[in-house]
Amino acid sequence: MHPAYSVIFFTTASGAGYGLLALLGIFAGTGLLPAGGGFAVVALGLALGLITGGLLSSTFHLTHPERAWRAVSQWRSSWLSREGVLALATFVPAGLFALGWLLDGPVAVPGLVSAVLAAATVWCTAMIYASLRAVRQWNTRWVPAVYLALSAATGALLLSALVRLWGGDRPELGILTALLVAGAWAVKAAYWQHIDGDPPRHGLDEATGLNRIGPVHLLEKPHTEENFVMRELGYQVARTHAARLRRIVHVALFAVPLVLTVAGLWMPLAAGAVAAVVAVAIAAVGVLAERWLFFAEARHTAMLYYGQAA
Repeated sequence: MHPAYSVIFFTTASGAGYGLLALLGIFAGTGLLPAGGGFAVVALGLALGLITGGLLSSTFHLTHPERAWRAVSQWRSSWLSREGVLALATFVPAGLFALGWLLDGPVAVPGLVSAVLAAATVWCTAMIYASLRAVRQWNTRWVPAVYLALSAATGALLLSALVRLWGGDRPELGILTALLVAGAWAVKAAYWQHIDGDPPRHGLDEATGLNRIGPVHLLEKPHTEENFVMRELGYQVARTHAARLRRIVHVALFAVPLVLTVAGLWMPLAAGAVAAVVAVAIAAVGVLAERWLFFAEARHTAMLYYGQAA
């Protein structure tokens, strides 16, 4: 599948924003986060800014972005519509959560509701792809697990950096961040192992309905030149490039942030803050590479009609 940069930014930015919002909602009343309205403004502003920016960018690849609001009307049958409904609904408890935090009001209930809706929205985003039977690399239970794990890990890296920059020394938060990054690494590795070992589900015989007669071979391609379907659904990344990008993801998204997070537990406050910020910057590069590869490695069944063997 051809990677759309607007969708890549949407899924990575909003995923990190929802992860940060969920963690803020869970830990706001526990004493692990710095007190005062300044931290609340910056942390919630960053979370909601990433969410809003990601949602807006998702409309850029549409032919008529002004009609995007109509997508929420199909929530009974469409994961995309459910995602839109939940994304909008999340702003209500998130706003109450922000007001409660800034005005020293109740934060526990709106914070937890925000966390639940944030996780549900990320789940719906993942299910947009996981529900597509025509794309074998997406139609697996590992896709929602990857989206949720990466949302939690990138959100935790952001939260850890913010707390450090605010002068807070919270080893519990550092340990949690390391566990979430390591967990996301394990989930992503399992996803890659699954799609590499999962055999093709369909061939040209089944696609044409002639499998009962015998093997089917393509006599002549349906088009003499590349068309829209071939460009968008038939995009292929070379195996050597995919392997190189996977190594970049392993290092930039998981290994380096994990090492910096663990090392930061024993660093002085200033050095730990620098390490946390560097971890966020490197992880941002890694998560963009991961999401680009998520689309580029996908193969649509429609390409069977254009000569793909399986």
